[in-house]
Amino acid sequence: MAGQVRRVAQPPASSAAIGGRLRAARQARGLTLQQVADATSLNKGFISRLERDEVSPSVASLVAICEVLGIRVGELFEPPATSLVRAGEGRPINFGGSKVNELLLTPGTQSNLQVIHSTVEPGGTGGDELYTLDCEVEFVYVTRGRLRITLSDSSVLLDAGDAFTFPGREPHTWANAGAGDEPCQVIWVLAPAP
Repeated sequence: MAGQVRRVAQPPASSAAIGGRLRAARQARGLTLQQVADATSLNKGFISRLERDEVSPSVASLVAICEVLGIRVGELFEPPATSLVRAGEGRPINFGGSKVNELLLTPGTQSNLQVIHSTVEPGGTGGDELYTLDCEVEFVYVTRGRLRITLSDSSVLLDAGDAFTFPGREPHTWANAGAGDEPCQVIWVLAPAP
């Protein structure tokens, strides 16, 4: 009916907000609400409301859901993991290529994505041969200089401020395309982390 406000009972203010973490764990495992409901013998609507922090579960319900999601109950109440990387302080890595310095900006335990800052010196390249990475998506953002991305059937020239997204399993390589002695700085985002 138009004009009516539907009120939803909220759990007590002291209840921990765990719904978002439950939803993220469910989605990370590719499970639907119905699949979790079937596996736990709980009502799909209850699980949906729980993920929106509209209800408080019993201990038994929470344990059952966590077992299906493959997480510990305690993980729901831990503070979120954070990671601070100051400028120039990432962990040095080597994905290959020549004349390139790469710093990993995300924790090595991060499996959802990997962020890498690369400084590609003049003449720097990923190699003459095309390669693939075991990730769904590669995102490239050039912060300084010029970078050429070469794919199987095309190439793209990126200037500072340009971004390019493509499937990580698409054969590709890259090269500093700048003139003279200008290094190219690039942020790579790989999802999920290879």
